Amino acid sequence: MDSSHITGVRTVSIPVDDQDDALRFYTSLGFAVLRDMPTPTGRWIELAPGRGNVILTLEPAGRDTSRGAIGIRFTSDDVDAAHAAMSAEGIDVDDILRWPGVPAMFAFRDPDGNMFSITGEAGEVESGEVEPGEWPRR
Repeated sequence: MDSSHITGVRTVSIPVDDQDDALRFYTSLGFAVLRDMPTPTGRWIELAPGRGNVILTLEPAGRDTSRGAIGIRFTSDDVDAAHAAMSAEGIDVDDILRWPGVPAMFAFRDPDGNMFSITGEAGEVESGEVEPGEWPRR
């Protein structure tokens, strides 16, 4: 197979039950709306977080769409402040994980049950000793 057929990743899709509710949630987190156009199955909504280096789409979820960890790690300049603000807004967040040599991070869930992480910038790492199996659990 010729590998030149795939040249990159344009968007990452998030399955949602209600595009209006999802749009309100993600814009409240600071995501910018890049495009919101009608389609035969709903709307094509493109969002960009922070510096806009990735595009997310809010796709109508099919009946058999499973929810859970999506595998997207957003970044933050201040993980503690992001965690505090999201907690204050009533967003379902886990404890902040702090491991030696790894940026601080925490998981959160959107109203549709999709789970993501917010991770500190790559240059910001935790110091100290942690015994195996001793990290915070939800």
